Amino acid sequence: MKSYFVLLRNPLRLLIMLFAITLASINVHAESDHDEEHEKEHAEKQGEKHDEEGLIALSAEQLSNAGIELAQAGAVKIRETLPLYGVVAFNTERMQRISARFPGVIHTVSRQVGDLVQPGDVLATVESDESLKSYSLTAAIRGVVTERHANVGEKTSDAPLFVIADLSTVWVELSLFPRDVSKAQTGQSVRVYQTSAQLSSVGKLFYLAPAANNANQALVAKVTLDNDAMQWVPGHFVSAELTLNETPVALAVRNTALQTQEGRTVVFVQEKEGFEARPVQLGKTDSEYTEILSGISANETYASTNSFILKSELGKESAEHGH
Repeated sequence: MKSYFVLLRNPLRLLIMLFAITLASINVHAESDHDEEHEKEHAEKQGEKHDEEGLIALSAEQLSNAGIELAQAGAVKIRETLPLYGVVAFNTERMQRISARFPGVIHTVSRQVGDLVQPGDVLATVESDESLKSYSLTAAIRGVVTERHANVGEKTSDAPLFVIADLSTVWVELSLFPRDVSKAQTGQSVRVYQTSAQLSSVGKLFYLAPAANNANQALVAKVTLDNDAMQWVPGHFVSAELTLNETPVALAVRNTALQTQEGRTVVFVQEKEGFEARPVQLGKTDSEYTEILSGISANETYASTNSFILKSELGKESAEHGH
């Protein structure tokens, strides 16, 4: 009570106290407003994060580093195929067997097995028994020396001294068993695979053997493949698919794009903000493509390879939201 009268007798001290009380009140309200604003911003950020939930955003560099390739959904032909197995072989129509033109003694040898030769390259020289003059054995085609039966000082014979194979094309010899013979005819398309080397190529069936192999009762069916890159090696085993029928479908994606998420088949479709796991309904399928009945529109861009990486990223995001 005494302090109260003291304040009344000292107006300046009273004004200072009232000012301090007012200032404290303002600070309390300001802090309260700041907390409310912070909570509002936090809520908005959470809302934005929630809006983007389910989208996986990757830069072009990240896509490249992850080996994720993109493709557009569109029309393809779904193939009905017959699986076959066989081996890569030399194209015997593009080989040269070189023998001595005149009997004599081999004087020089300049090419070895495995050498790549061009038309006109000298392979060896032979001294003729009749004239005692030397003449050259030359390559007539571009190819690889696959056999050499010539050594300096040896006498020539009628047998080939060199064999050259043009490997720009190869044959694939496939085994066609009796139950499937009626399904095959020349001109049909054949896709050949060598899984170990991750190779695939398409050729045409050009030959069906008139008689079966006594050992396994299979007919030999031959396919020609382009081989400019020398990737198909004679002697290697391969698998193949003989195309029996093709059905056009309006919309399809590559099989490598299909992933399973929560019991549903999805395709990762590229949206503006990232990739969305889009549930799809499937139709016809073959070894490369699957028809899409619903879930994707024509020309939409999707992850066609390594889409499992996007599935993994989506799983991580879901786990983080779960916490």
